[in-house]
Amino acid sequence: MDCATEEQLVRMCLDGVDGVDAVQVDLDRRTVTVSHDGDTMAVKVALDALRLDTTLATGASPPAAQSPRVQQRERRALAVALVINAGFFIAEFAAGVLAHSIGLIADSLDMLADASVYALSLVAVGRTSKIKKQLAAASGYAQFGLAAVGLIEVTRRFLTEEPLPDPRVMVVVSLLALGGNVVTLLLLRQARSDEAHFQASWIFTSNDIKVNSLVIVAAMLVAVTNDSTPDLLAGSVIFVIVANGARRILILSRQPDRVRT
Repeated sequence: MDCATEEQLVRMCLDGVDGVDAVQVDLDRRTVTVSHDGDTMAVKVALDALRLDTTLATGASPPAAQSPRVQQRERRALAVALVINAGFFIAEFAAGVLAHSIGLIADSLDMLADASVYALSLVAVGRTSKIKKQLAAASGYAQFGLAAVGLIEVTRRFLTEEPLPDPRVMVVVSLLALGGNVVTLLLLRQARSDEAHFQASWIFTSNDIKVNSLVIVAAMLVAVTNDSTPDLLAGSVIFVIVANGARRILILSRQPDRVRT
């Protein structure tokens, strides 16, 4: 796993597995510890569906069930993360249109994809399995469709004359978005632990921050080459990342129902 968004997908994925009592995700070590009294392979099969290169490990201490106070704290953090990502989606999309940057537009869609996962994590609480899957499917199809439209737009811009993206706007907005992603990651991390320390090695392996950095690099190349190709290539890469995230959500929505014991 590379980011907090994937953690939410993992938690939703395991929510419907028979016998699962508690789930603990350690993004520093990229491990998931599951306390359950059912079939171990059922847990692995559920995680394998997300294609996160799952391997089984033994000897881990079972995670303790979350207290209501911790659960409430996590819900608040998810709500704040949702607001941050939704806000940056609107701001980045508008900036991308005004600056003629497909990279910023693509990055805004990545923010929207994250916001949808946080929204799913919040809205799905207490809902039936059928409703959870319907919500996930709607989100996945919407993201996939937007990514497809984005790739079509990239192709159109490659074939037509378009104004050169404004590299200054690209850098400034991407830096702001990067800051928003760091704040989101810290909030989610703090919600899981009372400890105040955060490891930079974990923070800067996030997919979201890599995406922001990609747009910044593209902006620098646009400024140096006076050509929009780096921006278009960055946008293409980000749209593919968003489409892959949508694929994972759709896989989650199609998992068979399991009756809890």
